Amino acid sequence: MPARKKNMSTVGSWSDVPKFTTEADEAEWWSTHQPGDELLTQMKPGPLTTEEHAARSARTHPVAIRFDDATLERVRALAHRRHKGYQTLLKEFVVERLYEEEKREGMVG
Repeated sequence: MPARKKNMSTVGSWSDVPKFTTEADEAEWWSTHQPGDELLTQMKPGPLTTEEHAARSARTHPVAIRFDDATLERVRALAHRRHKGYQTLLKEFVVERLYEEEKREGMVG
């Protein structure tokens, strides 16, 4: 959990949260309040939107690719510094480079 801001009131229960008339009012209130551990344990995830559900169920396919030991070590070290898996980092690299190449070829804007 990130460090909490000083001078923030901690909210322990949903009954402590007022009813808001606008989203701006709610944002202003939450700028000076933070959920306490009790409130966080009460929270449950909401239903997924159609887009979120589609993204979650998108299929991926395993692909075998060979790297020399030195390259693989470099990727693993960089992934470790970024606090993510090396396969995730490799996937990000491929997607980023693919986009750049598609831009260069005029396939995307």
